[in-house]
Amino acid sequence: MKKDYQRPLDLRQGRIDMNHGAGGRAAMQLIDEVFARAFDNDYLRQGNDGAALPVPPELAQGGRLVMACDGHIVSPLFFPGGDIGCLAVHGTLNDVAMMGARPLYLSASFILEEGLLLADLQRIVQSMARAARESGVPVVTGDTKVVEKGKGDGCFITTTGVGVLAAGVNVGGALARPGDVILVSGTLGDHGVAVLSQRESLSFDTAIVSDTAALHGLVACMLGAAPDGELHVLRDPTRGGLGTTLNEIARQSRVGMLINEADIPVQPQVEAACELLGLDPLYIANEGKLVAFVAPEAADAVLAAMRSHPLGARAARIGHVQADAHRFVQMQTRFGGRRIVDWLSGEPLPRIC
Repeated sequence: MKKDYQRPLDLRQGRIDMNHGAGGRAAMQLIDEVFARAFDNDYLRQGNDGAALPVPPELAQGGRLVMACDGHIVSPLFFPGGDIGCLAVHGTLNDVAMMGARPLYLSASFILEEGLLLADLQRIVQSMARAARESGVPVVTGDTKVVEKGKGDGCFITTTGVGVLAAGVNVGGALARPGDVILVSGTLGDHGVAVLSQRESLSFDTAIVSDTAALHGLVACMLGAAPDGELHVLRDPTRGGLGTTLNEIARQSRVGMLINEADIPVQPQVEAACELLGLDPLYIANEGKLVAFVAPEAADAVLAAMRSHPLGARAARIGHVQADAHRFVQMQTRFGGRRIVDWLSGEPLPRIC
């Protein structure tokens, strides 16, 4: 039966088909009724292949542009506390924020699999739009492609973020120094365990939900508490978790680290789930947490600023940087010994971001 693409889309029972990616009437209808309606803003309304954007005032004052790109292939598409849509927004905004920058704009590219329910696509796009509005960062341009059934696993999303870095702000993974205090913004492992629980149909006594969130507001508070360059490194410990992130920074900065197991915040239900499944919370992904390296003289002020923000209420000091030619990350255990926190080996939780 030939479909009538002049009628409104059936957003309850309809599905993506190959015509939605062919560039014709069906593709335009999908863009109009699903994407443009949800993401609506002045830039998208122009209907061009790209967006002409105003120059932010920080550039005239010696600032710099920051750009970050991220791909999202989470399975399942919907999980406790979030979905691939809000995750795609938060993940890229956080990559921009970890440079110390203020996010300005997003682009979004969708790879849709033939057969995807239009109701699921609409739910994903509306979640993205809501996350963008709440973050104050619009999606200004995008693209959509459709692949044959069996070649896309529902929906893949790639987002690119553009932000502006104020003059004088210099944050990067190579800037950790011996003596720096290591801070985390909250409990670890929530996102990875939430996705795993949904994927494996696991149930726990207490609900575990993803921590997915946009962190640029928290970062602004932290920069305000360290105005003289005492905030050296910011990083969001996503794939590979905190353990891998610390090793990345140790390698970039050519330093070692010592962290204290007893000081690392982990929710009891996440810790219990990890123990049950034989996983280490240090290597479980997070999507709404950050780790910061701060000069010791500013650590208390930055920690207080973090705790004053809703996304940093459970922020904690977990260790410090030390000189070490071997660039080892060590952990003081609860039992009084020490162990090496090595790079993640293998892939305990595939397709989580």
